[in-house]
Amino acid sequence: MGLVAGEHAPEEQPREDSGDMDRRRERIRVETERHRIVGELTLARDGYRSRVSDVLNAPERDFLTLTEVSVEPLDGGPIELHPYLTVARRHIVFAVAAPEQPG
Repeated sequence: MGLVAGEHAPEEQPREDSGDMDRRRERIRVETERHRIVGELTLARDGYRSRVSDVLNAPERDFLTLTEVSVEPLDGGPIELHPYLTVARRHIVFAVAAPEQPG
């Protein structure tokens, strides 16, 4: 399936407003063959690895970790919410920017 969910991401970075000036978070939607996944990806503020495409195309990175995640099966079923989720990059069919989470 390519998904790993849990309670704490070891590489989770502070939110943009917590004082970490070198990082930012971008809300994205990725789809695998079976799931629609929406979450926040931690990126560099600018320069190297500051774009989603930089992270997706990094040859040394086999997994993509998202925080504040919702997972929706494409064939129907309940939406799952997770503090973080790691998805195998090889399972990603596409990725796009997602609107900010309401509330």
